[in-house]
Amino acid sequence: MYNSELEKEVALLPYQKTPYLKDLWQSYFDIPPPRFNKATLVNRLAYRMQELEYGGLPQDIKNRLHDAANGKKPKRKQIYARPVTGTKLIREYEGEDHHVEVLAKGFKYRDTAYKSLSGVAFKITGTRWNGNVFFGLVRTVKERVA
Repeated sequence: MYNSELEKEVALLPYQKTPYLKDLWQSYFDIPPPRFNKATLVNRLAYRMQELEYGGLPQDIKNRLHDAANGKKPKRKQIYARPVTGTKLIREYEGEDHHVEVLAKGFKYRDTAYKSLSGVAFKITGTRWNGNVFFGLVRTVKERVA
């Protein structure tokens, strides 16, 4: 999944001369480059190169951006982005650090697999919690207002 050659190319973009970047733009976008400064040209080229290699934004995000650009108010429901598989979540609770690993399907806490973070939070606290809130992945309403 990781392309080290592409990452090297992207890392070298800021050191390239502007005429080279404009030629590169033409090859990636098939149109002449707009009159951007070099930094903007580099950023947009880097994004495009990675987008073509790894894929672009998910369709739901594209839809939300389109709606926002056209003045539609976003839905009030908070969209939760699941952490990437392999991520380690750490939560201090009552003086003890609790480590949770994000699995492809579920979460691992103390060598036990759980379907949800809420199940892990219940195991830790003995009370019902929204697992995403307990582990700080989303803010509570009070925190959003403050």
